[in-house]
Amino acid sequence: MPRAKRGFKARRRRNRLLKHAKGYYGARGRTFANAIEQVHNAWVDAFRDRRAKKRNYRKLWIARINAGARINGTTYSKLMHGTKKKGIELNRKILADLALNDPGAFKAVVDQTR
Repeated sequence: MPRAKRGFKARRRRNRLLKHAKGYYGARGRTFANAIEQVHNAWVDAFRDRRAKKRNYRKLWIARINAGARINGTTYSKLMHGTKKKGIELNRKILADLALNDPGAFKAVVDQTR
């Protein structure tokens, strides 16, 4: 009886992983041993950065809201406190968009929080 060389199943497993490594530099995209390490590192980075992206966007929104608030004579923290106190349910994403694209509407929100 010939020995089993784990042909189709092993090849399919390797090719599936090599497909993920497509476009990597040099041997990292071609040889299985290098590709598996690189792909696993890439997955770790992707997992971490999906969470970091949320933090980065929140920081951006806060910076935009603060800039808009200071133009209208207040600060970010006073503005957010006022929105909570007055029951204005606009999240940071929407407030940042207003501050950037519709300064008139943002000024109306700021005036309501006073």
